[in-house]
Parts: sequence; C-alpha cells; structure tokens
Amino acid sequence: MPRYARTEREALADLLLDRGPDAPTVNEGWSTRDLAAHLVVRERRPDAAVGILLPPLRGHGEAVRRRVAARPYAELVARVRRPPAWSPVSNRLTDELVNAMEFFIHHEDVRRARPGWLPRDLPAGLSALLWKRAAVLGRMALRRFPADLLVQAPGFGELTLGRGGERLRVVGAPGELALFLSGRQRVSRVQLDGPAALAERLRAARLGF
Repeated sequence: MPRYARTEREALADLLLDRGPDAPTVNEGWSTRDLAAHLVVRERRPDAAVGILLPPLRGHGEAVRRRVAARPYAELVARVRRPPAWSPVSNRLTDELVNAMEFFIHHEDVRRARPGWLPRDLPAGLSALLWKRAAVLGRMALRRFPADLLVQAPGFGELTLGRGGERLRVVGAPGELALFLSGRQRVSRVQLDGPAALAERLRAARLGF
C-alpha cells in the first residue's frame, strides 16, 4: 500500500536541502529554515504546536519555533525527515491520516515559491486522498462564505459549500483544491466560474488554519 505521507516527506526534505536555509516559501515571511522549524515543532513539541489552532497559545508556539529555527539547518532537515515514533501526529497509526496532505502542501510551498514551477502529475491514489482531505477542509473553511459554492474535482467528486447566495463554481484537480482551500489561492491553479467580484473575494479570503 503506498505511503504518500512518507514519499512527500522525503521529497520535501530533499528539496529543503537543495534550496538551502534562506530560500523563499509560499508562506509569507517564512524562509525554508522557518518552514523546517515549524514542522519540527509540530511533531516534537505538542505544547507549542497547539498554538497553531489556539490563538491564546500562539505566542508560546512562535517563541519555541524561533528557538528551534536557530539550530543548524542540516539538523532541522534531518528531524523533518525522521520524526519520532512517539509523536502524536507522526506515529505509524496517524502518519498517513494526518501528514499526507500536510507534507504535500508544504512540499508545494517550497516548489512554488520560485518562478517557472508546474503542477506535478500526481498518482491517482494521492489525488483521491487529497480530495477526501480537501473536502473536509473546505467544509470548515467555507461554511460561512456568502455564496452557493460548487467545488468540483473532475473524476473525483463535488460538494456544495457556503451559506448561500450567488452561485460560484470552483474547479480543479484535488491537489490544486487542497492548496486553494488551505489558503494558497495565489499559487493554486483552479478555475472560478461566476460573478467576478465574488470570485475575487474568494481568492482574497483567509482560508485554512
């Protein structure tokens, strides 16, 4: 059975080493060093990682991330590549469920930060997995968006989101929709069909976590 979380993790670690510690990422204000530190904290410091979801703890999480980022870059990437077996998000029971989309997205965060990138030709199994995860993310991210949103991944499925109003259709491959719904609208290749103002509002919306 393919392990997409592992293959995306390995590809990201290789790319982090290739680009070096000071390369840009899609994440505003973050270098590759910052991204690597985020992933290390997420897997090894549950006390700090919870700040990703809980604003009152965000300051603590960011302080820990900055300290981790000061470590040698090669050490950071080695820790990204080999997570601890005890990690609540990366043990053998949770890894594929929690990390397949996470590492796909962060892999693309580095790939798409330079001009000239092209979407990858993804395995059908990975695309199917990303569609399932994107559907869950979309239900959370767009439940209050003021439109009748039809999100379509041709060959994989569709869902209706939003709180109602004018119709806007969002069409793309599962990987592109995963990026779009996680807040990477500017580097995702999706098609928006509907009123121009509404489409622009969705492209500028703060999505994801």
